[in-house]
Amino acid sequence: MKFQQIIIIFCSIIILTSCESDVERNKRLAQEEVQRIELETKLKKEADELAFQQEQERLEIEKQEEAERIEREITLKKEREEKAIYNKYINNSLNTGSTPYSYCFGSNKPCSERGCAGISVKTPYNSDVMVTIKKDDKVFRHTFIKAGDTYKFQFPNGTYQAFFYYGKGWNPNKIIKKVDCGILKGGFIANESFSKDKPQNLTNAELSYELILQEDGNFSTKPSNSDEAF
Repeated sequence: MKFQQIIIIFCSIIILTSCESDVERNKRLAQEEVQRIELETKLKKEADELAFQQEQERLEIEKQEEAERIEREITLKKEREEKAIYNKYINNSLNTGSTPYSYCFGSNKPCSERGCAGISVKTPYNSDVMVTIKKDDKVFRHTFIKAGDTYKFQFPNGTYQAFFYYGKGWNPNKIIKKVDCGILKGGFIANESFSKDKPQNLTNAELSYELILQEDGNFSTKPSNSDEAF
């Protein structure tokens, strides 16, 4: 009896399956084809997106590598130029009494007034010095003094402040700062340092400085900078 029931059920399944019409079959196959196409399209889109992302990452890496290469070349070029300037000027010096900023601050003149004062500067044995003398916060006198030399400024009685720019290797093309007369050029390329004294009122008197450059970089005068000195 059970066997007969199984046979009947099996036959029913066969009959139901065989009963699928051509229209239904074509519809089912069409749906399967649509699903296949949609799946292929989805997979292709995902593959294209992945390929695009990978290409963008590759381009970004190339862009970064190119930027780094250019930066290295710029750095190396700058280092070569700086080395060439260093080698050219490291042993360059000026004569004591030279006024390389005369186009801006004028030259040093002897005092022809009835009341005259002066400042005498002796430089350390191990450093050239550019000395600027300010009056009313403007550079009134300036001069280059070689290491171990002495120079004497003369000017009318008044209040003056001395600034000292130490260094080695004078580069006439080095830009120091922009001042009222234009761009101030000329400076040291090594061992640069600045110092100053407080303003001094001088009346028929001479003030003397004997500069000593300490090994630890400190000076007997107060620290300063290019903005103050020029």
